[in-house]
Amino acid sequence: MEGIEHRSVEVNGINMHVAEKGQGPVVLFLHGFPELWYSWRHQILALSDRGYRCVAPDLRGFGDTDAPASVDSYNGFHVVGDLVALIQALQVEQVFLVGHDWGALIGWYLCMFRPELIKAYVCLSVPFLRRNPIVPTVDSMRALYGDDYYICRFQEAGKAEAEMAQVGAEYVVKNMITTRKTGPPIFPKGEYGTAFNPHMKQDLPSWLTQQDLAYFVSKFKKTGFTGGLNYYRNLNKNWELMAPWSGAKIKVPVKFITGELDMVYTSLGMKDYIESGGFKEDVPGLEEVITQPGVAHFNNQETPHDITNHIYNFITKF
Repeated sequence: MEGIEHRSVEVNGINMHVAEKGQGPVVLFLHGFPELWYSWRHQILALSDRGYRCVAPDLRGFGDTDAPASVDSYNGFHVVGDLVALIQALQVEQVFLVGHDWGALIGWYLCMFRPELIKAYVCLSVPFLRRNPIVPTVDSMRALYGDDYYICRFQEAGKAEAEMAQVGAEYVVKNMITTRKTGPPIFPKGEYGTAFNPHMKQDLPSWLTQQDLAYFVSKFKKTGFTGGLNYYRNLNKNWELMAPWSGAKIKVPVKFITGELDMVYTSLGMKDYIESGGFKEDVPGLEEVITQPGVAHFNNQETPHDITNHIYNFITKF
């Protein structure tokens, strides 16, 4: 990670840890769960060498960024507020945005609320989620997959944390990041179990080193998982808060990239939504959809060079 600089930036009432490298137009990277700025290590090094200023924060509740205590502190308004303040602190008018998993969802919010700040958006894994005007988000997931669907299981404060503590931070991170299981993650009754990766191997895949895993684990051992889980606990609150934007369209230029084995792509009707034209209807700025054969959810880490090139080829157009 040579040459990556780390600093703390005051944003929106919290201190945010930011990793940064390079000079030029800003590329702002937003990570998912259970991840950190470190998820973008390959893209930061490669794109900074190609003339970009790469900025990757730990989102609130993660890593070395502050973790406010209340669940409500992790709703979409607060998290997007952090990013708007960060962009202002970078003293630039616009950024190229790249998001994965929860970072992807927050990226959609940012594009919806403040499109003038975003030159173009490269979105990984999670497409725009069309707001159901009648049924809250978690309620619709529960109706589809039942109480043991992972997002439903994450709702009760403290419960998932206790189950994760029983197996330990290393097991949780490894179990999720190495999964190649498609379809909705359904938890065994009353335990964290093997929901994400029932066939977890002892050996790590070639694209994840023991050193990489150790970095993630060291941070989650320090912070626990509550900050990250609180994002899921705000899905219904976000549904309420987003009512004024019901039916809003995303007009910034977008490139979407998913792995064909991604648990998001292969559940919740996402594949059909993307392929049927619903996605393009909601995101008129959608210019390209890439489906990577044989690739799973954490595609920024599994296929780093491929993702870097997709980002570079898209943002050089603007």
